[in-house]
Amino acid sequence: MAFNFDEDINRRHSDSSKWNKFDPQVLPMWVADTDFRSPPCVTEALSQRIAHGVFGYGRAPDELAHAFIAWCEHHYGWQVKAEWLVFLPGIVSALNLSVRAFCDAQQGTLAPTPIYPPFRKAAKLAGRSQISVPLRPQAGRDVLDLNAVEAQMTGRERLLMLCNPHNPGGTVYRREELEAQLAFARRHDLIVCSDEIHCDLVLEPGCQHIPFATLSEDAAQRSITLMSPSKTFNIAGLGASVAVIPNPELRQRFMAAREGIVPSADVLAIVAAEAAWREGDAWLQAQLAYLRTNRDRLVEAVNALPGLHMNSPEATYLAWIDASGLEVENPTTFFRRAGLGFSPGEDFGDAQYVRINFGSTAATLEEAIGRLERAVRR
Repeated sequence: MAFNFDEDINRRHSDSSKWNKFDPQVLPMWVADTDFRSPPCVTEALSQRIAHGVFGYGRAPDELAHAFIAWCEHHYGWQVKAEWLVFLPGIVSALNLSVRAFCDAQQGTLAPTPIYPPFRKAAKLAGRSQISVPLRPQAGRDVLDLNAVEAQMTGRERLLMLCNPHNPGGTVYRREELEAQLAFARRHDLIVCSDEIHCDLVLEPGCQHIPFATLSEDAAQRSITLMSPSKTFNIAGLGASVAVIPNPELRQRFMAAREGIVPSADVLAIVAAEAAWREGDAWLQAQLAYLRTNRDRLVEAVNALPGLHMNSPEATYLAWIDASGLEVENPTTFFRRAGLGFSPGEDFGDAQYVRINFGSTAATLEEAIGRLERAVRR
């Protein structure tokens, strides 16, 4: 079956937070949802469920767990057990639950920087401390430098928060890099919360996502792995995610923190997630080929412009652009005046960067590149 990722779908008059954030003169390329129609298997499953006409309280069925387990086995060789799974309405709530479940008021967290903003907010909202672990450039990739924070640690740290593939920047961690992260966690007796929401979106040939929990039994027993079909299949607005927690004690603490605060995924989210995991692979492969072309076009265009630089993301549809060479006070404001709505780098931890979502039609990307070129050269 052919899938049309060039289809121009007008989202300005929908309920899209992405397209309604700016005035119509600004092209929105910020928040991490794509402009692609979700897979036919998802829309067909939703249509059938809607035709049923009753939308009472739902419960994640065994079939949803089986679909996710089969997906992990097929794509990652990971043999997940159903009792390990906690279904949730989103990854952000899981990040916040992890901080509150595994750190008391005197304990702290470690998280990479730059990083997806909810990592930073989760510690702040819970009143927990957080040590920022820097990313260092290494052969065209940004990798976590855990050695840089050894001297800052007090012994009260309890939770290491990881993001793989990394957002922003798209680094896919290699096995030896993950093993170093595990060794660090073991050395400091840390629980690891690994956000792997972009794991299905690996673009670089030869790269492979390795779930942290698959490294060893020790890794599995000290980890919470967060996954979701939301970014993969553009169904983030439905809200279906899963925490994989093999350790029963950690799982119980996580579920206790969730009680009365974070609800289950709703009935439509359950239907969409199951359909995506069961039948969405062909659509995903077509999307990856399209995103790879978009990525390569953007890398070429950005790196040809004075004052800008980007590494080629190994995964995700999110480009991390170093705009420090422009020598403007605020790159986000500079680009917005040029009609480009990018994510502010300061939200991730570096105000001289912007994040660009290239999960768009090729035509939209070309329009954005044109505006980018005119702004920089002017």
